[in-house]
Amino acid sequence: MASRLNPYLNFNGNGRQALEFYASVFGGHLTLTTFADFGQQDSPDADRIMHGMLETEAGYTIMGADVTRDMTYRPPAGFSVSISGDDAGALRGYWEKLSAAGTTTLPMQRQVWGDEFGMCTDQFGVSWLVNITAAPAGG
Repeated sequence: MASRLNPYLNFNGNGRQALEFYASVFGGHLTLTTFADFGQQDSPDADRIMHGMLETEAGYTIMGADVTRDMTYRPPAGFSVSISGDDAGALRGYWEKLSAAGTTTLPMQRQVWGDEFGMCTDQFGVSWLVNITAAPAGG
C-alpha cells in the first residue's frame, strides 16, 4: 500500500455522531469500534469511539476517535480540511451539507482567482475549505 495522508479528528464523546454525519455527507463505508469492543466494557468510556474510519468512493478517508474522560479535549484549531476539484455538483452537495448546521465563514462564491470557494465550520467544530475549480476559458 502506498502512503496516504488523511485527517484524524478527535471528538469529546460525540465521535459516533460526527463520523455518521460525515458518512451522510460523503457516502462510503464507515467502520466504528468502541472502547468496549477492545475489552473495556466496564469503563465509563465503553460507548465512546476508540477508532472510526470512513472510506468513500471518491477516495477520501476520514478517521476519528473520542478522547477518554480522563484526557483533556482540545477543540480543533489552526487547521482546516480542504476539498477541491472540478466535480461542481458533488462539491456543492458536500458544501451544503457541511455548512447547513454549522457556521459559514465565507459563503460559497466566485473568487478573484476564478474558482468558487467557501469556508465553514461544521456542527462538530471542524473547519472546511471547499474549492470548485473553474472550467477553463473556452471549454
